[in-house]
Amino acid sequence: MSGISIGVIGGGASAVCLIDALARERGRPGSITVFEPSPNLWRGRAYQVDTEVIKVNATPDDMSARVGDLHHFERWLELRERVADDAGYIDAYSGARFVPRTVYGEYLEQTAYAALGELRRQGWRVDLVGAAVTGARRTADHVLLSTGGTSAAAFDYAVLCVGGDGPRDVYGLTGAPGFVPDPYPVSGKLRHVGERQDVAVIGSGLTAVDVILQLDAQGHEGRITLLSRRGVLPAVRQRPLELELRHLTKSHMRSLARQRREMSVEEFTAVVRAELVEAGADLDAIRAEIVDVDMEPPVDRLRRHLAAVDSPDPGLRILQRAVPDIGPDVWPLLTERDRAAMLRSHYRTVMSLCCPMPPSSAARLLELVDAGRLEVRSGLQKVAVRSGGGFELATSDGEVIGADTVINAVNASEDRIPAAARSLVTSLTTGGAASPHPHGGLRLARETSRLIAGGAPDPRLYGLGTIGAGALFFTFGIPSLVDRGEDIVAAILQHAEAGDTTRSEDVLLPA
Repeated sequence: MSGISIGVIGGGASAVCLIDALARERGRPGSITVFEPSPNLWRGRAYQVDTEVIKVNATPDDMSARVGDLHHFERWLELRERVADDAGYIDAYSGARFVPRTVYGEYLEQTAYAALGELRRQGWRVDLVGAAVTGARRTADHVLLSTGGTSAAAFDYAVLCVGGDGPRDVYGLTGAPGFVPDPYPVSGKLRHVGERQDVAVIGSGLTAVDVILQLDAQGHEGRITLLSRRGVLPAVRQRPLELELRHLTKSHMRSLARQRREMSVEEFTAVVRAELVEAGADLDAIRAEIVDVDMEPPVDRLRRHLAAVDSPDPGLRILQRAVPDIGPDVWPLLTERDRAAMLRSHYRTVMSLCCPMPPSSAARLLELVDAGRLEVRSGLQKVAVRSGGGFELATSDGEVIGADTVINAVNASEDRIPAAARSLVTSLTTGGAASPHPHGGLRLARETSRLIAGGAPDPRLYGLGTIGAGALFFTFGIPSLVDRGEDIVAAILQHAEAGDTTRSEDVLLPA
């Protein structure tokens, strides 16, 4: 294998996992070029420099960016704590550690630069380009990436690590005084909110929780109303338990995938049931969490979840472990009918259960509710700008709620393609090098994360992260990024070793 060239489009958390996996392989040197136009290199939108009030919602063993090393982040934290002499970020309710997002961004930065340094020591050429890739085209043996000029650089392989998008402006409020379209970084975007203003937060996921906690931390004393269509808050992460899964594992799911092309939802449910029964979980409780979520008031559900932090029942913990681990392997096996039904009926609920908030965050939300400073409402139908300033938010029960400021914390675009990457994705799809997935993002091969066009995986084009959410279901958590990054590196190196790929960096061709 001669020196290969790899173009990485995007420089966020997914790129860090990919680059670290490449550095661990210690293959023959080549060249790698990372394209990232934003100032948040390696941190992405979620982990940029910000206040320490907002926390990562998972424990350090779930946040390691290194393949096969669950304690990589923990060791980094221990070294940092010895230097910074901080409190360790221990949650008072569960005893678990929940690190500020900005600290995790620091870890990603250092991991990325350490991996790039290792690649350089191995003889790789490394280039960082502060520009967005706006177009891509396939030739017989290369991928041409354009940054908007009249020429394109040719690479042997390209990996789309374009990340996720900010919140959708569902109600067309952009430009209205008092509307915050994207709350990150919260320390900058929310600092102009008056301490006695009435605030409405649209959305009920982890971003909404971050917003409320930051408003509280900066001294806001006005009324906060959290509104969404369903009012389903994230679950509360329970005290960690040692779990050894037997059925809901990557190896078992991949074995099933080799044996069959399709799996019914009933067959998969039987695998889930076997895991839960053997672990002694309460099956009826798990079923109720998923099926009956809309029957329980949001604050009552939050109180119940916080009270269950020390529950010995392993059911929710099993789901929270299994969904990120096996989601990308199971999802492509399900029938299209079952996938569509699951997305329509249960997707938001499953995400709320499998992306839980730290217990201390839940406790503070409840304190604000009990103090009369926070209200959680479902049934949001309309948001309008008042003629005299401010906003009116209408709910399905006919109530109209006034607000001075509206903060947007809804989910990103359902097509899973960030606005900054649309021209790139359009160039790939119109050129026949990629195809959209009906559930968002692009079609990817389950085993390799190769882009699929014309029914065939392309060995030179790959997608990592949210761009593959429609094809692989759960792709944005760090464990999923690590697993998929490892798969991509293995697929690239295997393909390169099978053929004599010529070195192609710095070759300029017509765009």
